[in-house]
Amino acid sequence: DKILYLTENLEVNVIYIAGKPLTLEVPTFVDLTVIETSPDYKGDTATGGGKPAKLETGLIVSVPFFISVGTKIRIDTRTNTYVERVG
Repeated sequence: DKILYLTENLEVNVIYIAGKPLTLEVPTFVDLTVIETSPDYKGDTATGGGKPAKLETGLIVSVPFFISVGTKIRIDTRTNTYVERVG
């Protein structure tokens, strides 16, 4: 499942046991771009809900209604959740 956080030039740690790779350690937070989500609607932010968004790696997370395609967002890799908009 950690493959869905991997992007070009992302630094990861590879854990080896007996000379064979066992797992990857990814950063706690990664920044990914939204490539697909439904359009936002006026008034949706008042409900406090969210909508699904597909990110550049194929990961799907719930994001606030104001997030649109092309937005770069920060994801918490421990909980697989939206943290904030980036830049």
